[in-house]
Amino acid sequence: MRVKTFEFNPLGVNTYVLHDETKECVVIDAACFYTEEKEELLQYIDERGLAVKHLLNTHLHFDHLFGVNLLSSRFGTPLSCHRGDVYLLEDLPRQLQQFGLPPVDAGLKPEIGVFLEEGDTVEFGNQSLKVFHIPGHSPGSIVFYSASNGSLFGGDVLFHSSIGRTDLYGGSFDDLVNGIREKLFILPDETIVYSGHGPSTTLGYEKKNNPFVGQIR
Repeated sequence: MRVKTFEFNPLGVNTYVLHDETKECVVIDAACFYTEEKEELLQYIDERGLAVKHLLNTHLHFDHLFGVNLLSSRFGTPLSCHRGDVYLLEDLPRQLQQFGLPPVDAGLKPEIGVFLEEGDTVEFGNQSLKVFHIPGHSPGSIVFYSASNGSLFGGDVLFHSSIGRTDLYGGSFDDLVNGIREKLFILPDETIVYSGHGPSTTLGYEKKNNPFVGQIR
């Protein structure tokens, strides 16, 4: 499985395109904001002849939504996410205002086609991603795990030496830390974590070094 990483918008959100030899792909957290970012993402997909099987969001904070409607309309693929974050879509102007952005949500609210739950599997090409529901950064935060590829697409749940903020819109520090410990830290240490912001890391490194989660041996 090929993993292509883009860093988009003023908040530096990582967007991931996953694809294999079948040319089916998924896009995780389509966050392109500027015109050149949108063109870059579309060019990558079009030049490789990729078919967008799923649009996936790890959560529904505004910075992870900027490019969703563009891709949904272009490829006819509705969004898949967890229902726990749907209420955030009614609060987009306040979210934007809190980050010093104009409180205008025009074009941000996506059409949701599939609600994903804990234990669901997302399939594309010869690949499959297992869904884990890990609230805390937001009530509906989910991550996507590829056992065959040894990779985890964690949104704003787990970062290199850090975790997601828990002071926003229904966050919970205890829920987030417990979810990481109970669901993610039981996976293989060599699992690569592709986060929603910043560099990738591994679960093994975070078990030993993440100051927010505590050492797990």
